Amino acid sequence: MIRPLLAFLLAFLAIPAAAQELPEGQGQAEYEAWLAQGPAIVGQVLSFEAWQDAAGVRGVLPTWQMLRTASMWRECGGQPFEVPPHTHWPDMVRTLKFIRDHVKGAVGEVEAVSGYRNPVLNRCARGSARSAHLDFFALDLVPVVPLDRAELFRRLCTVHARAGRAAEAGLGFYSFQRFHVDSRGFRRWGSAGPRGNESPCAILERGGDPLAPPFPPPTPPIAATPPRPAPAPLTAPPSTPPPAPPEAAPRQN
Repeated sequence: MIRPLLAFLLAFLAIPAAAQELPEGQGQAEYEAWLAQGPAIVGQVLSFEAWQDAAGVRGVLPTWQMLRTASMWRECGGQPFEVPPHTHWPDMVRTLKFIRDHVKGAVGEVEAVSGYRNPVLNRCARGSARSAHLDFFALDLVPVVPLDRAELFRRLCTVHARAGRAAEAGLGFYSFQRFHVDSRGFRRWGSAGPRGNESPCAILERGGDPLAPPFPPPTPPIAATPPRPAPAPLTAPPSTPPPAPPEAAPRQN
């Protein structure tokens, strides 16, 4: 039993980190099959691409990647791809420009693994009730060429500190190579630090190690066991005096 498990773990660790994060069932071939479901979908995609041209953000990322929904789409009974409502399209402009002008310069080409999530899918995928994915402000990304995780933190935190505030960019980090970019306000988050609830950027600014494991939770004190009461002393039962001997009968003369 141990050997097969060890072989599985070694094989898993040998897979590049970016490959471990690519969503299943949301590749380009699956996108073409989804697109072939009917002319209504084709019309929505063409309109979305025409909007990208007009907004000056066409080609920052492939359309089929931007339309990926959630990695848990299958478990949630959702769609692998979805065109967001057109009222949300303008929300993506600043996000794409930040990726084009700053993120790619820091980490190279990136692949989008999650974009718009409708409320039902977002809830099932355990997304925040205020997730920027709901309004199509956000994209989850991985570098096409994987980086050392500490180097990924360093490069993205540097560019976010320099240009993120002007772009109102949010930056979050998940496991492996996956990170989040949106344009709904300057902020940052992650699972680094002593309590596992800080952005790696904050740890780097303090001169700490963002890869250091969080401190274990404090062990609750063990309640002292009250001493047992001393057993009651054993007392002998009251003794019964022996019966008096019968009186001798008077002697007859």
